[in-house]
Amino acid sequence: MDQNASAGLKLRWKNRYRRIRLAMVRRFYGFGADDLERFLAQMGAGPGRVVMVHCSWNGFEGFRGTPRDVIGILQRWVGEHGTLLMPSLPFTGLARDWAELGRLFDVRRTPSQMGLVTELFRRSPGVVRSIHPTHPVLAWGARTEEMIRDHHLCRTPCGRGSPYARMLEHDGLNLLLGVDIRALTFFHAVEELIRPLLPADPFTRETWTLQSRDGDGRHWTTITHLFDADLSRRRDLRLIIPDLKARGHYAQYRLRRLEAILLGCRDVFQTLEELARQGRTCYR
Repeated sequence: MDQNASAGLKLRWKNRYRRIRLAMVRRFYGFGADDLERFLAQMGAGPGRVVMVHCSWNGFEGFRGTPRDVIGILQRWVGEHGTLLMPSLPFTGLARDWAELGRLFDVRRTPSQMGLVTELFRRSPGVVRSIHPTHPVLAWGARTEEMIRDHHLCRTPCGRGSPYARMLEHDGLNLLLGVDIRALTFFHAVEELIRPLLPADPFTRETWTLQSRDGDGRHWTTITHLFDADLSRRRDLRLIIPDLKARGHYAQYRLRRLEAILLGCRDVFQTLEELARQGRTCYR
């Protein structure tokens, strides 16, 4: 058997395995849109709140709905008086690497690299994206304009004046669906707010001058510090899970194979501030 035939046979077996596995998961661990809606309702924390969702479609193994179903369910969960947020970073990896490419960030055309659900949310009616070249946020709901206003003026991507930091002002929640605490972008807001207590500065000394284009074609300039690459590689938010649990601030839920974590912004901030004052951080 030649090399091409062998590779083709392996691919067919892999595809067959995936189909069989998916069928088994849906049979024994399947759940529908109604199940997901009840699951969120049982948490009881979403209606009327500002909620930032970090979501991986891969975590919805066994779900019989679509990514758009997930978005609709989340919107109904926060309700007409709530606000739904999702990060929509235009890169994977480090912000510094993206910034050094010097690309123009286009609010309307630059895709979100934060997963399928975020990209479909970006394209959904009524969703607005903040103007920021590295850490834009998608927003839908009652406080949309308030949350994303003037993001391009922030001196760090997630610090004071950003949607991430404003979540503190509104007693915001972080909902992690199919991802663990390492996906918590809100942590970067905390990094700035407790900056003097940290063992090293989490931000670069140098600044970047980056360009964005809004939905009307206007260009905006952002002058920003970014995250120190060495410290970023040492960060592991899993180190603070025991402290969050000890304080009753780490709520875990499960629907079949879908794992969910609910974290209050104020709870996370207060815990991290207390730990930093004790000389303890999430950096290895």
